[in-house]
Amino acid sequence: MREWETYYMVDATIAGLYRYPVKGLSAERLSEVWVEAGETLPFDRAYAIENGPGAFDEAAPRHLPKVAFLCLMRDERLAALRTVYDGDTLTISRDGKVLASGALGTANGRAAIEGFIARELATELRGRPRVVSAPGHSFSDVKEKCLHIINLASVRALEQSTGGAIDPMRFRANVLIDGLEPWAELGLLGREVTLGTARGLVFKRTVRCAATNVDPANGLRGGDLPDEIFRAHGHRDFGIYATVTRGGIMRTGDTFEIT
Repeated sequence: MREWETYYMVDATIAGLYRYPVKGLSAERLSEVWVEAGETLPFDRAYAIENGPGAFDEAAPRHLPKVAFLCLMRDERLAALRTVYDGDTLTISRDGKVLASGALGTANGRAAIEGFIARELATELRGRPRVVSAPGHSFSDVKEKCLHIINLASVRALEQSTGGAIDPMRFRANVLIDGLEPWAELGLLGREVTLGTARGLVFKRTVRCAATNVDPANGLRGGDLPDEIFRAHGHRDFGIYATVTRGGIMRTGDTFEIT
């Protein structure tokens, strides 16, 4: 019997809700959000920034590997930027100072963001950056439209094994949950869960990459969390993906339960 198969969920709740309007850029915390069946959170990974000439066709969108775009796995300095997206305009700041702003639905707005990225990441880029999007497309690390869920008890267990504090935002979750036993989420493959009034089907464990080694507070890289997980558990899985099977509203503090 695997370690998580003996755990039973008691009084688990939603501890945090987040979306990432632009792939690789910062999270936006939500107090509540409505999610539709078969969809991501509204505006989650709705945009990405190509790292030089890319293969993304906005007229015929398809899932591409993360390395086609700016991403924390390679471009850790992105983590030091703070972004706000209001459904039209993206604003980028650092240390409280606005560095760039542009309406992503307009050519001029996208050009303003692209120009800033070209200057900010000049040594990392393979060519001119390009802000890309397509109606209904999500630039998630997996091709399925889904929610990414992280168990805070597993974060605390990983802190104990590594001997240091770990910001849960390293794992770029849509939903943080608390109340499960550590690692219990890994045993939920094929199970349905409720999140507030929404319902989801867990279909995949999240295999972690070097993006988790980037401190979201300062954009600095340190340690090797995927290797730490592997040494302790024989795998590099941390978190789960769930497709939304019934739309509903999720709020911080709502119940998370196995149905």
